[in-house]
Amino acid sequence: MRKPDDTPRTQLRPLNVVLAQPRGFCAGVVRAIDIVERALKKYGPPVYVRHEIVHNKFVVESLKAKGARFVEDVDEIPDGAVAIFSAHGVSKNVEREAAERNLPVIDATCPLVTKVHNQGKRYVGQGRTVILIGHAGHPEVEGTMGQIPGTVVLVQTVADVEKLEIPIDAPVAYVTQTTLSVDDTRDIIAALTRKFTDIQGPDTRDICYATQNRQSAVRDLCKHADLLLVVGATNSSNSNRLREIGEEVGIPSYLIADGSELDPAWLEGVETVGITAGASAPEVLVNDVIDALRQLRVVDVTTLPGREENITFRLPAEVASV
Repeated sequence: MRKPDDTPRTQLRPLNVVLAQPRGFCAGVVRAIDIVERALKKYGPPVYVRHEIVHNKFVVESLKAKGARFVEDVDEIPDGAVAIFSAHGVSKNVEREAAERNLPVIDATCPLVTKVHNQGKRYVGQGRTVILIGHAGHPEVEGTMGQIPGTVVLVQTVADVEKLEIPIDAPVAYVTQTTLSVDDTRDIIAALTRKFTDIQGPDTRDICYATQNRQSAVRDLCKHADLLLVVGATNSSNSNRLREIGEEVGIPSYLIADGSELDPAWLEGVETVGITAGASAPEVLVNDVIDALRQLRVVDVTTLPGREENITFRLPAEVASV
């Protein structure tokens, strides 16, 4: 990697690198990866995972190397093979397809996603139309809409709320995609509560802790940085949102998979780089970005104080004792 002006690295001003806390893997991601690795150990390769277990190419390729096979449809899984559902969750139809083929299934759905499914089912049981706040096409959204019986309406923006053709006095309820934070959903929830006279929704404490913590941490980080680097995948909803937050507060912000995607030109005139990572990005990729920066400048690394996460989720019975 060429330095911006070919000045010897030691003659350039030292670069301050400040890491967000928390960053990277959340408990749901740790659990999902652990499930695949334990299944490989218990049953031997290959095991088949429907969809990427988490949205990170490095993680997926690492598991492929150990014997995991990733497919998009259940019908791609051979008869009798172990099937694993990804952390994003799946619809009832996908569950039914696997059951009809008698596939041994291990469910790696994040418990917080499952909680959203159960909330939606409870609201339907109360006779309410469920409104899902989320991103169209995201696998979690597709799974949630396919788990909740009855009518589920997707909204992505405040404008979508205004277009809803539901009577204002109809009983409704909302649930949210877990990779959206309180900040992301606040305006949409406010629009819903203005529009409907009989509306319920989960407590804000039910919003995914990891999403909220990482977004709060990156807002703090941006107060100290001239440049924001978010380590994560382009198809990771929460990683993209972290980059957007940097842009919203007015600093150059880039989403990069690893150190190979670092552009030296980004560092011109920069004294402090803030680094965070999406919930599906491993710390090894953060270190790779730091190593790439060290090829360009002398680097001093510090970590901002932040919320410590000590949450763990119970493993499925199929692999808990492995």
